[in-house]
Amino acid sequence: MRAVVQNDKSRASRRVSRASRATTVLAVAALAAGCAQGEHQSVRGAPGQQAPPARAVDGAAKAREARAALAAAAKRWKLDKVPLTAPAPPAKKPEIEAREGFEVDGQEEDGLPPVFTTVPTKEKVVFLTIDDGAEKDPAFLRMMSELKIPYTVFLTDEEIKDDYGYFKKMQARGITLNNHTLSHPYLPGLSYEDQKREICGMQDVMEKHYGKRPVLFRPPYGNYNRDTLRAAKSCGIRYAPIWSEEVYVDHWEYREWDQDLHPGDIVLTHFRGEDDWDGTMTDMVRRFLDRITADGYAVARLEDYL
Repeated sequence: MRAVVQNDKSRASRRVSRASRATTVLAVAALAAGCAQGEHQSVRGAPGQQAPPARAVDGAAKAREARAALAAAAKRWKLDKVPLTAPAPPAKKPEIEAREGFEVDGQEEDGLPPVFTTVPTKEKVVFLTIDDGAEKDPAFLRMMSELKIPYTVFLTDEEIKDDYGYFKKMQARGITLNNHTLSHPYLPGLSYEDQKREICGMQDVMEKHYGKRPVLFRPPYGNYNRDTLRAAKSCGIRYAPIWSEEVYVDHWEYREWDQDLHPGDIVLTHFRGEDDWDGTMTDMVRRFLDRITADGYAVARLEDYL
């Protein structure tokens, strides 16, 4: 009887041993499969969850890095706060018409470029535009690039011909260069042909040095007449934006009675430095950004709305 019990125990022991070996083999196989999967998937979800795609993880990391770099740049350039980021450009562009009271005879009939001071939008964005090209401050290029601030430029040949290369660097950073005439004259005082020579002549300069004939034109001093817009159209111009506010290194000037910013306002400044201002281009940008950021505005790219 004892022998039978021992044999039964021996058989049971062997069964347990075989089961243990099978369990061990399955565990090793599962571990190997998991390791192989890990080679291709670095992030795994909890049971019942799907892991986020690697691209989404990379995108989030890049976004954090971009925010950190922007915060560091804001500190480096002594801004009060980090500039706000503009929303994505509108999928449907707003309709741009001549501002009421800024039309000329034959404005719609002749399809003349509209003169406007504000872009129709409900977004809290403004558009920074800079005229002529007299000051060529390398620090300004660095500041705007590091802070990722878009802006639109209107150039006068008389002011840029001593250094076309400075604005070539600007163009390489994605900035659009536009027409502000050859010599910055008071256009309404000129004949149609002379106005056309100033505008079309600058188109030729832009094409020669920057490879493009602009579609935006700003009349010097914001002054124009019907001949100005007729001449501009004949030169390939589609829009003639002027401005709602003008910013200097030490103050702002406003077109509207409420002396305030509005969504879609076009802001004017100039390429100026300490020869003309009590400060530099970077001082002016700091004042501009501190003001609009405090009011909850971001800088958007004008061309994205046209």
